[in-house]
Amino acid sequence: MSDAPLSVLFGALLVLIILSAFFSGSETGMMSLNRYRLRHLAEKKLRGAQRAQRLLERPDRLIGLILIGNNFVNILASSIATVIALRLFGEAGIAIAAGLLTLVILIFAEVAPKTVAALHPERVAFPASAVLMLLQRLLYPLVWAVNMLANGVLRVIGVSAEQAPSHSLSSEELRTVVNEAGALIPRRHQEMLLNILDLEKVTVEDIMVPRNEVVGIDLEDEWEDILEQLVHCQHTRLPVYRDSIDDVVGVLHARNVLSLLGTSVFDKEQLIGLVREPYYVPEGTALHRQLLNFQRSRRRIGLVVDEYGDIQGLVTLEDILEEIIGEFTTDVSALSRDIHPQDDGSLLVDAGVTIRELNRLEGLDLPTDGPKTLNGLVLEYLEDIPEAGTSLKLAGYPIEIVQTTGNAVKTVRIQPRLDD
Repeated sequence: MSDAPLSVLFGALLVLIILSAFFSGSETGMMSLNRYRLRHLAEKKLRGAQRAQRLLERPDRLIGLILIGNNFVNILASSIATVIALRLFGEAGIAIAAGLLTLVILIFAEVAPKTVAALHPERVAFPASAVLMLLQRLLYPLVWAVNMLANGVLRVIGVSAEQAPSHSLSSEELRTVVNEAGALIPRRHQEMLLNILDLEKVTVEDIMVPRNEVVGIDLEDEWEDILEQLVHCQHTRLPVYRDSIDDVVGVLHARNVLSLLGTSVFDKEQLIGLVREPYYVPEGTALHRQLLNFQRSRRRIGLVVDEYGDIQGLVTLEDILEEIIGEFTTDVSALSRDIHPQDDGSLLVDAGVTIRELNRLEGLDLPTDGPKTLNGLVLEYLEDIPEAGTSLKLAGYPIEIVQTTGNAVKTVRIQPRLDD
Protein backbone atom coordinates (compact mmCIF):
# COMPACT_ATOMS: atom_id res chain seq x y z
CA MET A 1 0.00 0.00 0.00
CA SER A 2 2.91 2.33 0.75
CA ASP A 3 4.08 2.04 -2.86
CA ALA A 4 0.66 2.81 -4.44
CA PRO A 5 0.26 6.18 -6.17
CA LEU A 6 -1.60 8.85 -4.18
CA SER A 7 -4.29 8.99 -6.85
CA VAL A 8 -5.08 5.31 -6.31
CA LEU A 9 -5.12 5.76 -2.55
CA PHE A 10 -7.49 8.75 -2.78
CA GLY A 11 -9.72 6.79 -5.15
CA ALA A 12 -9.81 3.81 -2.80
CA LEU A 13 -10.57 6.11 0.13
CA LEU A 14 -13.49 7.63 -1.77
CA VAL A 15 -14.89 4.18 -2.61
CA LEU A 16 -14.61 3.09 1.02
CA ILE A 17 -16.46 6.21 2.23
CA ILE A 18 -19.23 5.47 -0.29
CA LEU A 19 -19.42 1.87 0.95
CA SER A 20 -19.56 3.10 4.54
CA ALA A 21 -22.46 5.38 3.59
CA PHE A 22 -24.18 2.41 1.92
CA PHE A 23 -23.96 0.23 5.03
CA SER A 24 -25.04 3.04 7.36
CA GLY A 25 -28.00 4.03 5.17
CA SER A 26 -29.12 0.45 4.55
CA GLU A 27 -29.10 -0.30 8.28
CA THR A 28 -31.32 2.69 9.09
CA GLY A 29 -33.54 2.05 6.06
CA MET A 30 -34.11 -1.61 6.88
CA MET A 31 -34.90 -0.91 10.52
CA SER A 32 -37.20 2.02 9.66
CA LEU A 33 -39.46 0.00 7.37
CA ASN A 34 -43.11 -0.17 8.38
CA ARG A 35 -43.58 -3.90 9.01
CA TYR A 36 -47.27 -3.89 8.07
CA ARG A 37 -46.69 -2.03 4.82
CA LEU A 38 -43.70 -4.29 4.13
CA ARG A 39 -45.89 -7.37 4.59
CA HIS A 40 -48.51 -5.88 2.28
CA LEU A 41 -45.95 -5.11 -0.44
CA ALA A 42 -44.39 -8.55 -0.08
CA GLU A 43 -47.79 -10.16 -0.58
CA LYS A 44 -48.11 -8.12 -3.77
CA LYS A 45 -44.91 -9.86 -5.01
CA LEU A 46 -42.71 -6.75 -4.92
CA ARG A 47 -39.22 -8.25 -5.05
CA GLY A 48 -37.50 -5.59 -2.98
CA ALA A 49 -40.10 -6.00 -0.25
CA GLN A 50 -39.79 -9.80 -0.34
CA ARG A 51 -36.00 -9.58 0.02
CA ALA A 52 -36.26 -7.08 2.88
CA GLN A 53 -38.84 -9.24 4.63
CA ARG A 54 -36.57 -12.30 4.44
CA LEU A 55 -33.63 -10.32 5.80
CA LEU A 56 -35.69 -8.94 8.69
CA GLU A 57 -36.84 -12.41 9.72
CA ARG A 58 -33.45 -12.69 11.48
CA PRO A 59 -32.50 -9.14 12.46
CA ASP A 60 -29.48 -10.39 14.41
CA ARG A 61 -27.93 -11.76 11.22
CA LEU A 62 -28.79 -8.64 9.26
CA ILE A 63 -27.24 -6.34 11.86
CA GLY A 64 -24.19 -8.59 12.11
CA LEU A 65 -23.69 -8.48 8.34
CA ILE A 66 -24.06 -4.71 8.12
CA LEU A 67 -21.73 -4.05 11.05
CA ILE A 68 -19.08 -6.42 9.67
CA GLY A 69 -19.15 -4.55 6.37
CA ASN A 70 -19.28 -1.10 7.94
CA ASN A 71 -16.49 -1.70 10.43
CA PHE A 72 -14.30 -3.31 7.78
CA VAL A 73 -14.55 -0.39 5.34
CA ASN A 74 -14.15 2.20 8.10
CA ILE A 75 -11.02 0.58 9.49
CA LEU A 76 -9.59 0.14 5.98
CA ALA A 77 -10.40 3.77 5.20
CA SER A 78 -8.61 4.84 8.37
CA SER A 79 -5.52 2.86 7.36
CA ILE A 80 -5.43 4.37 3.86
CA ALA A 81 -5.97 7.89 5.26
CA THR A 82 -3.02 7.33 7.62
CA VAL A 83 -0.78 6.27 4.71
CA ILE A 84 -1.80 9.34 2.70
CA ALA A 85 -1.20 11.63 5.69
CA LEU A 86 2.29 10.19 6.31
CA ARG A 87 3.26 10.77 2.71
CA LEU A 88 1.97 14.34 2.64
CA PHE A 89 2.69 15.65 6.14
CA GLY A 90 4.91 13.13 7.86
CA GLU A 91 4.31 12.14 11.48
CA ALA A 92 2.17 15.24 12.13
CA GLY A 93 -0.26 14.13 9.40
CA ILE A 94 -1.57 11.23 11.49
CA ALA A 95 -3.54 13.57 13.77
CA ILE A 96 -4.71 15.61 10.77
CA ALA A 97 -5.91 12.47 8.97
CA ALA A 98 -7.75 11.20 12.05
CA GLY A 99 -9.60 14.49 12.51
CA LEU A 100 -10.50 15.00 8.85
CA LEU A 101 -11.52 11.37 8.30
CA THR A 102 -13.72 11.44 11.42
CA LEU A 103 -15.48 14.58 10.14
CA VAL A 104 -15.90 13.20 6.62
CA ILE A 105 -17.27 9.83 7.79
CA LEU A 106 -19.54 11.51 10.33
CA ILE A 107 -21.11 13.81 7.74
CA PHE A 108 -21.01 11.84 4.49
CA ALA A 109 -21.07 8.24 5.73
CA GLU A 110 -23.25 8.46 8.84
CA VAL A 111 -25.54 11.47 9.39
CA ALA A 112 -26.44 12.24 5.75
CA PRO A 113 -27.18 8.68 4.56
CA LYS A 114 -28.99 7.74 7.77
CA THR A 115 -31.16 10.85 7.55
CA VAL A 116 -32.09 10.07 3.95
CA ALA A 117 -32.82 6.45 4.87
CA ALA A 118 -34.99 7.46 7.83
CA LEU A 119 -37.02 9.81 5.62
CA HIS A 120 -37.31 7.39 2.67
CA PRO A 121 -36.77 3.88 4.07
CA GLU A 122 -38.32 1.97 1.16
CA ARG A 123 -36.33 3.83 -1.50
CA VAL A 124 -33.12 2.96 0.34
CA ALA A 125 -33.87 -0.47 1.82
CA PHE A 126 -35.41 -2.22 -1.19
CA PRO A 127 -32.47 -1.65 -3.60
CA ALA A 128 -29.96 -2.26 -0.78
CA SER A 129 -31.60 -5.58 0.05
CA ALA A 130 -30.30 -7.10 -3.19
CA VAL A 131 -26.69 -6.31 -2.25
CA LEU A 132 -27.22 -7.41 1.35
CA MET A 133 -28.72 -10.75 0.26
CA LEU A 134 -25.66 -11.40 -1.93
CA LEU A 135 -23.24 -10.43 0.85
CA GLN A 136 -25.12 -12.61 3.31
CA ARG A 137 -24.55 -15.65 1.09
CA LEU A 138 -20.87 -14.83 0.49
CA LEU A 139 -20.03 -14.01 4.10
CA TYR A 140 -22.36 -16.51 5.76
CA PRO A 141 -19.63 -18.40 7.70
CA LEU A 142 -18.24 -15.15 9.14
CA VAL A 143 -21.71 -13.75 9.91
CA TRP A 144 -22.70 -17.05 11.54
CA ALA A 145 -19.58 -17.09 13.73
CA VAL A 146 -20.03 -13.47 14.83
CA ASN A 147 -23.74 -13.98 15.59
CA MET A 148 -23.03 -17.18 17.52
CA LEU A 149 -20.59 -15.35 19.80
CA ALA A 150 -22.88 -12.31 20.16
CA ASN A 151 -25.94 -14.45 20.86
CA GLY A 152 -23.95 -16.33 23.47
CA VAL A 153 -23.30 -13.05 25.26
CA LEU A 154 -27.01 -12.18 25.02
CA ARG A 155 -28.05 -15.51 26.49
CA VAL A 156 -25.89 -14.81 29.52
CA ILE A 157 -28.03 -11.74 30.26
CA GLY A 158 -31.29 -13.55 29.46
CA VAL A 159 -31.97 -12.33 25.92
CA SER A 160 -32.79 -14.78 23.11
CA ALA A 161 -32.26 -13.66 19.53
CA GLU A 162 -34.56 -16.43 18.27
CA GLN A 163 -37.56 -14.90 20.06
CA ALA A 164 -38.57 -12.18 17.64
CA PRO A 165 -40.70 -9.44 19.21
CA SER A 166 -44.40 -9.44 18.42
CA HIS A 167 -45.56 -6.73 16.01
CA SER A 168 -49.27 -7.11 16.78
CA LEU A 169 -51.09 -3.93 17.71
CA SER A 170 -53.41 -3.35 20.63
CA SER A 171 -56.77 -1.66 20.11
CA GLU A 172 -55.38 1.63 21.43
CA GLU A 173 -52.42 1.41 19.03
CA LEU A 174 -54.83 0.67 16.17
CA ARG A 175 -56.80 3.74 17.21
CA THR A 176 -53.65 5.84 16.92
CA VAL A 177 -52.93 4.40 13.46
CA VAL A 178 -56.45 5.23 12.27
CA ASN A 179 -56.30 8.76 13.71
CA GLU A 180 -52.96 9.42 12.04
CA ALA A 181 -54.05 8.04 8.67
CA GLY A 182 -55.13 11.55 7.68
CA ALA A 183 -56.24 11.88 4.08
CA LEU A 184 -55.48 8.21 3.39
CA ILE A 185 -58.81 7.28 4.99
CA PRO A 186 -61.91 9.49 4.61
CA ARG A 187 -62.99 11.07 7.88
CA ARG A 188 -66.32 9.23 7.82
CA HIS A 189 -64.55 5.89 7.42
CA GLN A 190 -62.16 6.79 10.25
CA GLU A 191 -65.10 7.38 12.56
CA MET A 192 -66.60 4.01 11.63
CA LEU A 193 -63.31 2.19 12.26
CA LEU A 194 -62.92 3.90 15.63
CA ASN A 195 -66.48 2.98 16.53
CA ILE A 196 -65.74 -0.66 15.73
CA LEU A 197 -62.75 -0.55 18.08
CA ASP A 198 -65.06 0.85 20.77
CA LEU A 199 -67.49 -2.07 20.54
CA GLU A 200 -65.50 -4.13 23.03
CA LYS A 201 -65.66 -1.30 25.59
CA VAL A 202 -69.40 -0.66 25.32
CA THR A 203 -72.02 -3.03 26.72
CA VAL A 204 -75.66 -3.51 25.77
CA GLU A 205 -76.58 -1.67 28.96
CA ASP A 206 -75.03 1.48 27.50
CA ILE A 207 -77.24 1.55 24.40
CA MET A 208 -80.42 -0.28 25.42
CA VAL A 209 -83.85 1.28 25.43
CA PRO A 210 -84.72 1.48 29.16
CA ARG A 211 -87.70 -0.55 30.26
CA ASN A 212 -89.88 2.50 30.92
CA GLU A 213 -89.49 3.48 27.24
CA VAL A 214 -90.04 0.02 25.73
CA VAL A 215 -93.02 -0.02 23.37
CA GLY A 216 -94.89 -3.33 23.42
CA ILE A 217 -98.27 -5.02 23.27
CA ASP A 218 -100.07 -5.65 26.55
CA LEU A 219 -102.40 -8.62 26.15
CA GLU A 220 -104.50 -7.28 29.03
CA ASP A 221 -105.52 -4.27 26.90
CA GLU A 222 -108.81 -4.22 24.98
CA TRP A 223 -108.57 -5.96 21.60
CA GLU A 224 -109.58 -2.77 19.78
CA ASP A 225 -106.70 -0.90 21.45
CA ILE A 226 -104.27 -3.64 20.43
CA LEU A 227 -105.45 -3.46 16.81
CA GLU A 228 -105.07 0.31 16.85
CA GLN A 229 -101.54 -0.04 18.18
CA LEU A 230 -100.61 -2.59 15.50
CA VAL A 231 -101.93 -0.32 12.73
CA HIS A 232 -100.06 2.79 13.86
CA CYS A 233 -96.93 1.27 15.42
CA GLN A 234 -93.63 2.55 14.01
CA HIS A 235 -91.63 -0.47 15.16
CA THR A 236 -91.11 -3.67 13.20
CA ARG A 237 -90.78 -5.94 16.23
CA LEU A 238 -92.75 -5.58 19.44
CA PRO A 239 -92.48 -7.34 22.81
CA VAL A 240 -95.73 -8.98 23.83
CA TYR A 241 -96.47 -9.22 27.56
CA ARG A 242 -99.24 -9.54 30.11
CA ASP A 243 -99.83 -6.46 32.26
CA SER A 244 -96.09 -5.85 32.78
CA ILE A 245 -92.90 -6.17 30.76
CA ASP A 246 -91.72 -8.57 33.49
CA ASP A 247 -94.26 -11.13 32.23
CA VAL A 248 -93.08 -11.36 28.61
CA VAL A 249 -94.80 -13.80 26.28
CA GLY A 250 -92.50 -13.23 23.31
CA VAL A 251 -91.70 -10.93 20.40
CA LEU A 252 -94.06 -10.22 17.52
CA HIS A 253 -92.90 -9.34 14.00
CA ALA A 254 -95.37 -6.81 12.62
CA ARG A 255 -94.99 -8.24 9.12
CA ASN A 256 -96.63 -11.48 10.25
CA VAL A 257 -99.88 -9.75 11.17
CA LEU A 258 -100.30 -7.44 8.18
CA SER A 259 -102.33 -9.95 6.18
CA LEU A 260 -104.58 -10.67 9.18
CA LEU A 261 -105.40 -7.11 10.18
CA GLY A 262 -109.00 -6.25 9.36
CA THR A 263 -110.16 -9.87 9.11
CA SER A 264 -112.90 -11.11 11.43
CA VAL A 265 -110.96 -14.23 12.40
CA PHE A 266 -107.95 -12.40 13.82
CA ASP A 267 -108.02 -12.46 17.63
CA LYS A 268 -105.70 -12.62 20.62
CA GLU A 269 -105.20 -16.37 20.29
CA GLN A 270 -103.95 -15.99 16.74
CA LEU A 271 -101.78 -13.09 17.84
CA ILE A 272 -100.17 -15.20 20.55
CA GLY A 273 -99.61 -17.96 17.99
CA LEU A 274 -97.51 -15.57 15.88
CA VAL A 275 -95.30 -14.58 18.79
CA ARG A 276 -91.74 -15.87 18.85
CA GLU A 277 -90.18 -16.83 22.16
CA PRO A 278 -88.17 -14.00 23.77
CA TYR A 279 -84.40 -13.75 23.51
CA TYR A 280 -82.58 -12.54 26.62
CA VAL A 281 -79.28 -10.68 26.81
CA PRO A 282 -77.17 -10.16 29.99
CA GLU A 283 -76.73 -6.44 30.63
CA GLY A 284 -72.92 -6.66 30.79
CA THR A 285 -72.50 -8.23 27.32
CA ALA A 286 -70.02 -6.30 25.14
CA LEU A 287 -71.43 -5.01 21.86
CA HIS A 288 -68.95 -6.89 19.68
CA ARG A 289 -69.96 -10.13 21.40
CA GLN A 290 -73.68 -9.37 21.15
CA LEU A 291 -73.32 -8.58 17.46
CA LEU A 292 -71.96 -12.08 16.94
CA ASN A 293 -74.68 -13.54 19.16
CA PHE A 294 -77.40 -11.87 17.10
CA GLN A 295 -75.82 -13.25 13.93
CA ARG A 296 -75.44 -16.75 15.37
CA SER A 297 -78.98 -16.94 16.73
CA ARG A 298 -80.52 -15.13 13.74
CA ARG A 299 -82.13 -12.58 16.03
CA ARG A 300 -82.52 -8.83 15.72
CA ILE A 301 -83.95 -7.94 19.12
CA GLY A 302 -83.22 -8.99 22.70
CA LEU A 303 -84.50 -8.19 26.18
CA VAL A 304 -81.73 -7.03 28.50
CA VAL A 305 -81.75 -8.65 31.95
CA ASP A 306 -79.70 -8.02 35.08
CA GLU A 307 -78.06 -10.57 37.37
CA TYR A 308 -81.40 -11.30 39.01
CA GLY A 309 -83.17 -11.96 35.73
CA ASP A 310 -85.20 -8.76 35.87
CA ILE A 311 -85.77 -7.04 32.54
CA GLN A 312 -83.90 -3.73 32.33
CA GLY A 313 -84.55 -2.76 28.73
CA LEU A 314 -84.40 -3.76 25.10
CA VAL A 315 -81.58 -3.84 22.56
CA THR A 316 -81.78 -4.36 18.81
CA LEU A 317 -79.35 -5.14 16.04
CA GLU A 318 -80.00 -1.67 14.63
CA ASP A 319 -78.86 -0.12 17.92
CA ILE A 320 -75.50 -1.86 17.60
CA LEU A 321 -75.11 -0.95 13.94
CA GLU A 322 -75.80 2.69 14.81
CA GLU A 323 -72.87 2.55 17.21
CA ILE A 324 -70.70 1.81 14.16
CA ILE A 325 -72.15 3.92 11.35
CA GLY A 326 -74.11 6.52 13.32
CA GLU A 327 -77.80 7.25 13.51
CA PHE A 328 -79.81 6.17 10.48
CA THR A 329 -83.35 5.78 11.81
CA THR A 330 -86.05 8.18 12.88
CA ASP A 331 -84.81 7.94 16.47
CA VAL A 332 -82.75 11.07 15.80
CA SER A 333 -85.91 13.17 15.70
CA ALA A 334 -87.01 11.63 18.99
CA LEU A 335 -83.70 12.51 20.57
CA SER A 336 -83.87 16.04 19.19
CA ARG A 337 -87.06 16.53 21.20
CA ASP A 338 -85.00 15.83 24.33
CA ILE A 339 -82.21 18.31 23.49
CA HIS A 340 -83.01 21.96 22.81
CA PRO A 341 -80.13 24.32 21.86
CA GLN A 342 -80.63 27.82 23.25
CA ASP A 343 -79.67 31.21 21.82
CA ASP A 344 -77.04 31.76 24.53
CA GLY A 345 -75.20 28.57 23.54
CA SER A 346 -76.58 26.44 26.35
CA LEU A 347 -78.56 23.21 25.99
CA LEU A 348 -81.91 22.53 27.60
CA VAL A 349 -81.89 18.74 28.03
CA ASP A 350 -84.34 16.12 29.22
CA ALA A 351 -82.33 14.43 31.98
CA GLY A 352 -83.58 11.01 30.89
CA VAL A 353 -81.39 11.12 27.75
CA THR A 354 -78.40 8.77 27.75
CA ILE A 355 -74.99 10.32 28.23
CA ARG A 356 -73.56 8.50 25.20
CA GLU A 357 -76.24 9.94 22.90
CA LEU A 358 -75.81 13.41 24.39
CA ASN A 359 -72.05 13.26 23.88
CA ARG A 360 -72.45 11.98 20.34
CA LEU A 361 -75.10 14.46 19.19
CA GLU A 362 -73.69 17.57 20.85
CA GLY A 363 -69.96 16.82 20.94
CA LEU A 364 -69.79 16.86 24.74
CA ASP A 365 -67.34 14.92 26.91
CA LEU A 366 -69.39 13.85 29.90
CA PRO A 367 -68.14 10.67 31.65
CA THR A 368 -69.70 7.42 30.43
CA ASP A 369 -68.05 4.96 32.82
CA GLY A 370 -70.70 5.36 35.52
CA PRO A 371 -74.43 6.16 35.28
CA LYS A 372 -75.95 5.79 31.84
CA THR A 373 -78.33 8.77 31.90
CA LEU A 374 -77.84 12.44 32.66
CA ASN A 375 -80.27 12.13 35.56
CA GLY A 376 -78.20 9.29 37.03
CA LEU A 377 -74.98 11.28 36.63
CA VAL A 378 -76.42 14.29 38.48
CA LEU A 379 -77.87 12.17 41.29
CA GLU A 380 -74.60 10.26 41.72
CA TYR A 381 -72.68 13.53 42.01
CA LEU A 382 -75.08 15.23 44.44
CA GLU A 383 -76.06 12.05 46.34
CA ASP A 384 -79.49 13.59 46.78
CA ILE A 385 -82.59 14.66 44.84
CA PRO A 386 -81.85 18.32 44.05
CA GLU A 387 -84.30 21.18 43.97
CA ALA A 388 -84.91 23.32 40.89
CA GLY A 389 -82.29 26.08 40.67
CA THR A 390 -79.44 23.93 42.02
CA SER A 391 -76.18 24.44 40.11
CA LEU A 392 -73.17 22.17 39.85
CA LYS A 393 -70.16 21.53 37.65
CA LEU A 394 -69.68 18.15 35.97
CA ALA A 395 -66.58 17.37 33.87
CA GLY A 396 -66.08 21.11 33.38
CA TYR A 397 -69.67 21.81 32.29
CA PRO A 398 -71.79 24.19 34.43
CA ILE A 399 -75.18 22.50 34.92
CA GLU A 400 -78.35 24.03 36.31
CA ILE A 401 -81.30 21.94 37.50
CA VAL A 402 -84.36 23.43 35.79
CA GLN A 403 -87.08 20.96 36.76
CA THR A 404 -87.38 17.95 39.04
CA THR A 405 -90.03 15.35 39.82
CA GLY A 406 -90.54 13.53 43.08
CA ASN A 407 -87.64 11.15 42.64
CA ALA A 408 -85.64 12.31 39.63
CA VAL A 409 -84.24 15.25 37.74
CA LYS A 410 -86.50 16.14 34.82
CA THR A 411 -84.76 18.96 32.92
CA VAL A 412 -81.29 20.52 33.12
CA ARG A 413 -79.49 23.36 31.40
CA ILE A 414 -75.93 22.66 30.26
CA GLN A 415 -73.65 25.63 29.64
CA PRO A 416 -70.57 25.45 27.36
CA ARG A 417 -67.56 23.84 29.00
CA LEU A 418 -65.31 26.10 31.03
CA ASP A 419 -61.56 26.05 30.36
CA ASP A 420 -59.61 24.72 33.31
